[in-house]
Amino acid sequence: MRYDVAIIGSGPGGLSAAINAKIRNKNIIVFGNSNLSEKVVKAPKINNYLGFYDINGENLKNMFKSHIDKMGIEINEERVNNVYAMGDYFSIMVNEKMYEASTVILATGVEYTKPIKGEEEFVGKGVGYCATCDASLYKGKKVAIVGYNSEAEEEANFLMEIASKVYYIPMYKNEYDVDENIEIIKDIPIEVQGDTKANKLVLRNTDLDVDGIFFIKNSISPKYLVPGLEVEDGHIKVDRNMKTNINGCFAAGDCVGKPYQYIKAAGEGQVAALNAVSYLDKK
Repeated sequence: MRYDVAIIGSGPGGLSAAINAKIRNKNIIVFGNSNLSEKVVKAPKINNYLGFYDINGENLKNMFKSHIDKMGIEINEERVNNVYAMGDYFSIMVNEKMYEASTVILATGVEYTKPIKGEEEFVGKGVGYCATCDASLYKGKKVAIVGYNSEAEEEANFLMEIASKVYYIPMYKNEYDVDENIEIIKDIPIEVQGDTKANKLVLRNTDLDVDGIFFIKNSISPKYLVPGLEVEDGHIKVDRNMKTNINGCFAAGDCVGKPYQYIKAAGEGQVAALNAVSYLDKK
């Protein structure tokens, strides 16, 4: 099945895009968190969202949820690892699964987890962001997984079935549901080192000699999420129609730049959806 519009992100930008595409009878899929935007929830008071004076983030989020529920819009919580432009459509890679869509709207927010030293230098050369995608490359080898959320535990367990040794470095506090053979190291990653390939993860208190390193984050930089996407000053470059440099790919919200405001993101989500619909209709 090929969707008309795939929307990546469930904040104000992504949800606005979803409702506007759905109103225009497009077949959509939305990837994100069913709790919607964590940033919205944390806001103690919002006075600049037109029509909702003196509302807190939790109540605004509940109104977002009520809106999409009434329109029959569901959130797919599978984590998107890559989006590949295939010409007439996009392949959306979700671990070992793939979805297809004629257009994509990126509403991923901003990347708050900055890469450590050497991380970006070795992407594709021993550093990756999806352990289950690249697991076959590390059969019988030593791997480190830096997990920024509990989803990383599942990837570590999967990798343990293939690798000879798995180190798990959690960047969050929790009970860790990982295989008993996985070594949990509570330390802070400082640097990725290597020659032509990454072969060492330097932590604050120790070094790990490994064959591969995975950083499992809540979101990854757009330039790694969508190969070939033009990024400027850390944000996705778009025109006034929220169109990126890739045909059929649009973006909205914080990921395209400041100001980081809910109402701005919602407006851009609408613009992105309308132009995605126009693009589809012309095709």
